[in-house]
Amino acid sequence: MLQTAGQAAGTPPVVEMRNISKLYRDTGRWANRGVNLDLRRGEILCLAGENGAGKSTLMKILYGMAEPTEGEIFVHGRPEKIRSPLDANRLGIGMVHQHFMLFPEFTVAQNVVMGIEPRKALLFYSFAKAREKVNAVIKAHRFSVDAGMQVASLAVGQMQQVEILKLLYRNADILILDEPTAVLTDQEIASIFSTIKLLAGSGKSIILITHKPGEIKLISDRTLIMRNGEAAAILETKDVGERELSRLLMGERARPAANAVPPEKAPYNKGQKAEKKPVLSFEKVTVLRRGQKRPALDSVSFTVYSGEVLGFAGVGGNGLGTLEAVLGGFLPVTRGRILLRGKDISALKTRSLRKLDLAYVPGDRLSVGTAPGASVAENMMINRRRGFFPRGLLDGKALSRFTGDLIERYGIAGKAEQPLRSLSGGNIQKLILAREIDRYRDYIVFSEPTWGLDVSSSRYVYDQIGLLRGRGAAVILISSNMDEILFNADRVLVFCRGAVAAEIANPLAAGEGAENADERQSRLSQSSRLSRLKEEIGSYMLGLAGGPP
Repeated sequence: MLQTAGQAAGTPPVVEMRNISKLYRDTGRWANRGVNLDLRRGEILCLAGENGAGKSTLMKILYGMAEPTEGEIFVHGRPEKIRSPLDANRLGIGMVHQHFMLFPEFTVAQNVVMGIEPRKALLFYSFAKAREKVNAVIKAHRFSVDAGMQVASLAVGQMQQVEILKLLYRNADILILDEPTAVLTDQEIASIFSTIKLLAGSGKSIILITHKPGEIKLISDRTLIMRNGEAAAILETKDVGERELSRLLMGERARPAANAVPPEKAPYNKGQKAEKKPVLSFEKVTVLRRGQKRPALDSVSFTVYSGEVLGFAGVGGNGLGTLEAVLGGFLPVTRGRILLRGKDISALKTRSLRKLDLAYVPGDRLSVGTAPGASVAENMMINRRRGFFPRGLLDGKALSRFTGDLIERYGIAGKAEQPLRSLSGGNIQKLILAREIDRYRDYIVFSEPTWGLDVSSSRYVYDQIGLLRGRGAAVILISSNMDEILFNADRVLVFCRGAVAAEIANPLAAGEGAENADERQSRLSQSSRLSRLKEEIGSYMLGLAGGPP
C-alpha cells in the first residue's frame, strides 16, 4: 500500500519536488526536511498532516513565497528556480490561500482580471471585455457566480470559486488549494468538490492541503502524509480506510490531557447540577447597513444560559458574520437591546465588553484575533497586559513563565519570542484558544473554533468547550461545520436571510455526563438521527422549510 513519492506507474509528473528542506534560521526550526513530492496531470493529490507538519511551507516553496534551504523543483521535467509567485504563475502554478485575497467592494470580474486588465485602444480599462472574458471562464467551468456580482454579496463558497477563477483566467494548470473547505458549509463543500473534480477531469493537476480523513477519501487520488516536516508516507487513497488515515495523520503523538482550563479558576463539582441562569440575551436586535435594502440581522431574539452551549448554523451571507461582529463589539445595533446579566450593553464596543469578561475566539484569526507582527508572548498577554507591568516596566520572567505554561498545556508548536506570523495557521488558532480559554469567564464566543485544526486538536477544543460548559459558562458557538454544531450544542438556532428560521433542541447533546470528545464521536457516529437532523437543519438554512419561530 505505502509507496515512495514518484514510484507509482502512470503519466509523467508535471511537478517534482526533490529533497526539499527549509530551515528558519532565526528560530533554528526545520519546517521541511528532505521532502519528495510528485504530481501528475489530471490528479488530485491531498497533502495531509497535523498542524505544523510542514504542509503550507512546502506549498509556499512551490509557489515562490519561500525559498528552500536545500532541494530542487522540476516543472514538466525541467529544473526551475521559483523565487516569487510571478515565477510560479509564469510556469502555470497558482495558489488559493486559506484567507481570501479579494476586494469586497469590487465585482467578480474586477477581482479576477486585476493586474492583467483587458484594454480598449491599448489604453483604457474595458469593463465590458472583462465581464465577457470572465463569464466565458465561468461558463466553461460551470461556476455559480456571475462576473457582474459584487464580491461582498457572495457566500463564502462562491468567494472560493472567485479565487479559483483568478487562477483559471491566468491559464494555471497546476492548482494549490490550501484548506479550501475550512469555513464552508456541507452544501458548499459538495459544490467546491464537484468543481475540483471537473477541473481534474479537464486535465488540471491539483494539490489540496487538508487534514480531514473524510474529505481525503472523498476527493483525492493519492495522499502524501506529512509529519514533523517530513514525508511520512505516500499512498493510493483508495487502498486505505478512513480509520487508518486518521492513525497515519496523528502518528504516535499523544493527545493533550483534557484539563487545560485551570480548575482553580473555575471551581466546579462534576456531580452537582448547577442552576441555569440567563447570561446573555438579544431582544429583537436589528442591524441595518448602509446601501442594503434587507437587514443584516432582522429582529433576532435569543437567550444563552449558564452551563449551556448555544449553536448558530447558517449558510454564508445569511447573518452569522454580522452576529459575530455585534457580539464582538465591532458593529452597533440599529434597533433592539443586548443584555448581559440583565445590564444593557447594546452600545458598548469591544474594549468595554472585554472589561465585562467577554472571551472571544474570532473567525478571522489574523485580522481580528492577533497581531501577526508581534511575538507569541506579546499576543498571549493581550488580555492582561497590566499584570506584566507592575511598576511600569515589563516583567520578562513572569511573561516567559506564563507563555511557556500555555504553550505546553495547549500543545502549541512555537516559542515565546518568535514572531506570530512564523507559526502555522493551526498553531495560531491554538494560541488564540489558549489565551481566551485560560482566563475563565462566564460567557465566551467561539466562531469557527477548529478552522485549520487537525483531528486531534479539534477533539481537544471540543473537550475544552465541554469543560467550560460543565463549569457553568454560557458558550456561544458560531460554525459553518454542521458536525461541529451537533457535536457540541445543546440548542441550535438556524439563520436564514438574517433572521432566526428555527430553534432546534439537539437530542444528540452531550448532557450532564463527563463524556470526552473521543467517546462522544464514537456514539454520534452510530446515531441514526444524525443524518436526519442535519437534513432538517439544512432545509431551514436554505429557506426550504419554515420561517421565524
